[in-house]
Amino acid sequence: MIQTRVMIRRSGEKVSCSNLKKTAVLLMTEAGCLLFLLYISGVQGQTNSICALKGSSVNLSCSAGDSAAEKEYKWFSVFRNGSVSYFQEVVVDGNQKKYRLSEESRLTLTINDLNKSDENIYVCCESADKDSCRKNQIQLYAEELQVKVFPSKDGQTATLMCSSSSGCPFTQNHTGFLWFKNRKFLYQDWSPWYQELVSGEEAVTYSCAVKGYEDFRAPEVSVDLVTSTCFRVTYAESSLCSSVNKQCSIMFPKEIYLQQTRLQHDHVRLTCNSRCSLTEPQASIVLFRNKKEESRTITVPLTSADTFTCAVKDMKDFHSADVCFDNSSCWTVTCAQKRICALKDSSLNIYCKYSHPHDQPPKSKLWFKKNRNINQEEQVKEKNNKVTFYESPNQHNLRFEKLSKSDSGEYVFRIERNSREWKESTFPEVTLIVTDLRVKIRPSAEVTEGQKVTLTCSTSCPLTQNSNFRWYLNHQPLKLENKHLVIDAVTSQDAGNYSCVDKTKENSMSPVKTFTVTSSPTTWKAVVGVSTIVFVSVCLTVFLWVRRKRTSAQSSRLEVTEKLEKLNPDHVYEEIPAKAADCELHYSQVNFENAIVYSTIQAHQEQEHVPYAITKFRQNSDQEMVNDVV
Repeated sequence: MIQTRVMIRRSGEKVSCSNLKKTAVLLMTEAGCLLFLLYISGVQGQTNSICALKGSSVNLSCSAGDSAAEKEYKWFSVFRNGSVSYFQEVVVDGNQKKYRLSEESRLTLTINDLNKSDENIYVCCESADKDSCRKNQIQLYAEELQVKVFPSKDGQTATLMCSSSSGCPFTQNHTGFLWFKNRKFLYQDWSPWYQELVSGEEAVTYSCAVKGYEDFRAPEVSVDLVTSTCFRVTYAESSLCSSVNKQCSIMFPKEIYLQQTRLQHDHVRLTCNSRCSLTEPQASIVLFRNKKEESRTITVPLTSADTFTCAVKDMKDFHSADVCFDNSSCWTVTCAQKRICALKDSSLNIYCKYSHPHDQPPKSKLWFKKNRNINQEEQVKEKNNKVTFYESPNQHNLRFEKLSKSDSGEYVFRIERNSREWKESTFPEVTLIVTDLRVKIRPSAEVTEGQKVTLTCSTSCPLTQNSNFRWYLNHQPLKLENKHLVIDAVTSQDAGNYSCVDKTKENSMSPVKTFTVTSSPTTWKAVVGVSTIVFVSVCLTVFLWVRRKRTSAQSSRLEVTEKLEKLNPDHVYEEIPAKAADCELHYSQVNFENAIVYSTIQAHQEQEHVPYAITKFRQNSDQEMVNDVV
């Protein structure tokens, strides 16, 4: 069972709510139980807030003090009607499926399978003393994880954010966010902001989860269409859909504005509108007056000092600028920058515009940074030229030099009116995420030759400003300026140390990433095979050449013999008969002249008996004749 536990009191140690800020980190792990806190707030005597994931389990620990263990304390849920609070005892059912008290301590209440009906205020106190129940109350929220889609400034893409359904902020101590594309794990990062800008692709879905809580993954979304004025999102499941737990597609306008129509009697009709003219189901837009929701169209007098704005229903961080009509009494604050992604060590300006009555300038103008661990804010102050303020007409600027990751957070700008009254925007938060550059290699930093590899100059969020990247291999620049470096078939020459830098901020060089390319077994087999073929081919060539030479020589000899046969075909082999008078005498010697095959025969002595001789001619060369006598 995945559980969420808030420990305000630990055994043997008093931990007051005022010290909660110091102990927030310690609460993240206890007894091997992974803790997931979205938001904790409160000080002594005030309400603490907890945001837990819908469907999970949460453990609520009593904060009454050490004396609570000696008394009969009970858990109550608190219902408020205006200033009146009603207490109802939490009944632990017998099968312990919904509510359960810890066996080790009856002061710990476990609520299983959280849903919206469990959102309430809970308190641990004595049944006989209800006054003590007004202290240390716990506000519980059951949140769903969502992928929120926002338009980007380039007009052709959108950006994604992993967020709770109501915008309840995550703590800075979570272990990270996981992103999924087409239901396959993509990457993990500490930032809730998706790293890339996305374009309209109906077949591509995105989802996110908190590490360790993959079972509570956000429903899938797809950005189907992006135009200059609209973008369409398809949700697998969302509170924005009219039918619960069913898929729906919604068209969102990129820009919302408050349309003003002048009427008689010094009145004006206010209507929330957009420039998205597509007729598909559009997102519902609501109007707010002084941060309270109104109908979409209202009529107000021109002397109204109220502040009006428009926003997408259930997506209040997507809204128009604040508007006020009576310049003699209006106070407004508008911060155009809502989400900022900036590089580490770079400079940044965050600015907000404001208006005030002509005769009542603001007494002070301050910036605050929200603490994500507890419901507290810290005032942003100038610091060693790293953080400075400067003023321009009706605009206040917060400037950072050499940004660091610790500067990430939510910032709010306020102007001070009379009697310590502060004015801020209807939706005041400006989210800043500071990222560094990193080289990521897919599928791996060590591959074999022939594989396709993609190197990415990666950030934890899509940079707000247009950036051109420069790549380096072994500290030598490459002629590439893309965020992605794709090698279709790597070789050993592609191996080395890679780094990248934003060309607009040369001091933002990424750390070096080593890329290794190894020879694959198939490559060696191919080399051996080719070598064998070459060797056999050479041997066969030599053999054929030698054989041809021999055949050529034999052909030459045969040619000469054939010539001789043509000159005297009947006397190549010949028996020479004796004369009639000398029948006992045979030829014994043959003498040749230059142009005659044979010429003169001389007789032997009678006393010598010599049988006939057989003369055989063989050509040894074109100019030499060999006479073999047997």
